[in-house]
Amino acid sequence: MFRSAIDPRKLELFLEINELLNGSFLDLHGLFTQILESASRLTDGEASSLLMMNKEDDGLEFIVALGAKGQEVQSFTLKKGEGIAGWVAENNCPLIVNDVEQDRRFSSGISKHVGFPTHSILGVPLRVKGKCVGVLELINKKNGGYFTQDDQTWLEMFANQAGLAVQNAKSFHDMQSEISLLRNYRSRQAQADAFLTESPRMQTVLELAQKFSATDSPVLILGETGTGKEYMADYLQRHSQRSQAPYIKINCAAIPEGLLESELFGHVKGAFTDAVTDKVGKFEQAQGGTLFLDEITELPLLLQAKLLRVLQSKTLQKLGGTQTIRLDVRIIAASNRDLQAVLQSGDFRQDLYFRLNVLQISLPPLRERLEDIPLLAEHFLQEKCQQMGKGGASFASDTLDYLRRRTWPGNIRELQNAVERALVTSSDLKITVNDFDKFDRSYPMDQEADLKTAVNEFRKDFILKVLNQERGNKTRTASRLKIQRTYLSKLIKEFGMEK
Repeated sequence: MFRSAIDPRKLELFLEINELLNGSFLDLHGLFTQILESASRLTDGEASSLLMMNKEDDGLEFIVALGAKGQEVQSFTLKKGEGIAGWVAENNCPLIVNDVEQDRRFSSGISKHVGFPTHSILGVPLRVKGKCVGVLELINKKNGGYFTQDDQTWLEMFANQAGLAVQNAKSFHDMQSEISLLRNYRSRQAQADAFLTESPRMQTVLELAQKFSATDSPVLILGETGTGKEYMADYLQRHSQRSQAPYIKINCAAIPEGLLESELFGHVKGAFTDAVTDKVGKFEQAQGGTLFLDEITELPLLLQAKLLRVLQSKTLQKLGGTQTIRLDVRIIAASNRDLQAVLQSGDFRQDLYFRLNVLQISLPPLRERLEDIPLLAEHFLQEKCQQMGKGGASFASDTLDYLRRRTWPGNIRELQNAVERALVTSSDLKITVNDFDKFDRSYPMDQEADLKTAVNEFRKDFILKVLNQERGNKTRTASRLKIQRTYLSKLIKEFGMEK
């Protein structure tokens, strides 16, 4: 405890700070700044920093830094155990160093880089439920003095209260995030229930879809790549009497031919060399519900024959099995190929086609529903803004006209990717024609790459460039990119950029 009589001025200040902290829930950054300002007032420090633990690598990030060089200090990060603050975090105990040059734990890199001479440091852990989540660090006692044990005691008492405030604030923000996620989910569900369209042709398609959803008959969805075939399948299932039953999807083109039969129909133990256990196939998984067979025309001919038997008899036998399983499954299938050409070439069985093509939905390409391009582009922009935490973005007045004039061989999916790319690369919240056009003119692309691959490569390179400029500081990088830090971490993991 205190080595000398308690300073009444500091006690009054401590109680005042306590009252302020207990009301600071709405603005986390404001709370962190208040914590630092209060810590400096209690201990008479010239400069101060609040560093928080990074859960991904146990390093420390400067969240707020006050003092003459505070802004510059915030661009740095510390590795686990690095410097005085790193030692405090790793050992979860306070530390006073009044002559840093004589202490080998001191790391002078940041001090030299920003040009702020450091003579003494007081660091205490910021704890939540006993666990160190950050460090309060005070640099240089004012008027050339030294930090004392009383300074450390005051700061520890304050850090305990600050830790509770941080915990309460984070709980409040977590609750707000949960509410926001629930609202977003409900909003997405409402949007999913209504196709975004002003096209008379698409509205005719939707009228058919509403009728088809009320039956159990098979539906065959046809359309070019990127026209929304899976989205239509989801719509049919969601509005059917089986909406609460299992909904299983399989892309017939994505599964190796040798595994496809087992994936669809299942197998029994010992059916083949690697069949060490029984496997439930997609048909059984969809029992009582709906099975969506995407890219159905890519199914090998031998499996087409077995699928036909299953659809006709409404029963199946697992690979290697003898037991007959009765099925109650509604089938929705889709293809992006010219069915007449595939039938004429013999690559797809005509009898299977007739079995699947009881009800047919043909989705028009984007070039035949030009009136929907502005509507879809605005929707994708707002959707991506919400995901990236980049509110306020909008299209310049001539941009939507430009998008209508452009060709979209990849249809809706290509438009969606292009909007995301423009939002990520734009230097302004006003998305212009140039934000779409510059990528095509200047970014080197593999001739074999599809649009999604090219966009992802660009995003990866762009993020990596900014991340390097910010010396790996994800908080600063996210701020530069105008996205949330959690979204940045998700992208780094998705693109395999983790060290």
